Amino acid sequence: MEENNKEVKNETIEWIKSIVTAVIIALLIKTFVFNTTYVLGNSMYPTLHEKDRLFANKVSLYFHGPSRGDVIVLKAPDAPDKDYIKRVIGIAGDIVEIKDGKVYVNETMLEENYISSEAYTHIYEESIWEVPEGSVFVLGDNRDEGASKDSRYFGCISIKSIKGITGFRYFPVDSRFGKIK
Repeated sequence: MEENNKEVKNETIEWIKSIVTAVIIALLIKTFVFNTTYVLGNSMYPTLHEKDRLFANKVSLYFHGPSRGDVIVLKAPDAPDKDYIKRVIGIAGDIVEIKDGKVYVNETMLEENYISSEAYTHIYEESIWEVPEGSVFVLGDNRDEGASKDSRYFGCISIKSIKGITGFRYFPVDSRFGKIK
């Protein structure tokens, strides 16, 4: 009987060790490798839709910053308790200009096949930005007036505020499933 109690105690300790190890590994992965996020609102329409679920890769941020065209998750500059999902348009040293509803980077018009063909990129107060070192210029893919709070609204954002680079939608499982373009 005493040997049976010892066996149960040892098995319980092994289960507790396994659960604690699994929780620690999960926290390390969530903190340093990748996270999941979901879309609220329509600022990235037509690329992303309300309630889409995405993986946000953190590892690539340790080795290189975001590139033009990446869709990123960032701490909202105007609401620290929120995250935004936006597309990187300009990187350090770029001059971003919006004129006649089109976006130009370093005087070259962007080919934006991820936005609606009828999209008109509105400006608010400024129409030209120089992206400083350690920052990026971001826009939502939905360019309807007032549809996206982005760098037109709050200026360039610090790379330190980026929480991950999204590249894969895992829900919903339909024709939009998979790599984000």
